[in-house]
Amino acid sequence: MQNHITALNIKNQGAGLYNFTQDIKSWIQSTGIQNGLLTVFCRHTSASLIIQENADPNVPLDLQTFFKKLVPEGEDLYLHHQEGLDDMPGHIKSVLTDVSLSIPVMDGKAVLGTWQGVYLFEHRSGGQTREIILQILGD
Repeated sequence: MQNHITALNIKNQGAGLYNFTQDIKSWIQSTGIQNGLLTVFCRHTSASLIIQENADPNVPLDLQTFFKKLVPEGEDLYLHHQEGLDDMPGHIKSVLTDVSLSIPVMDGKAVLGTWQGVYLFEHRSGGQTREIILQILGD
C-alpha cells in the first residue's frame, strides 16, 4: 500500500465554482497508483468542494444563484460580520456542502462520471487563494 499527499493552491476571482478536475487527474497519474482511494480536502471554512456537472456552464451559475438566495448576506442577519458581510454566509454555505470528498481510483484514473467535475466552491466575494490537500492510498 502506497500513500501520497500534496497541496494544491487554487487562486480564484471571488464567489463562484472553479473546476480543478484536471489538476487532480494529473496528480493521480504522477503517483503511479492504479487502484485506491483519493481524499480531497479544503482547508478553509468559507469555501467548499463539490462534484458537479462539468458540461453546461449554466449549472455552476445556477448553483451560485441558488446559494445566494438560500443564504443571503446582511448585517442584521448574523452576529459574525467582522470579516465582511459575505463571511458568515460563506461559513453557512460550506456547512451545507462538503469540505472533503472521497473519490475511488481505478486503473490509474479518478472514477468520475462522464459529466462530473470536481470544483472549489468559493463563497467569499473577494479573490482568494485556497489550499486543497490531495491524499491517495492504494497500489
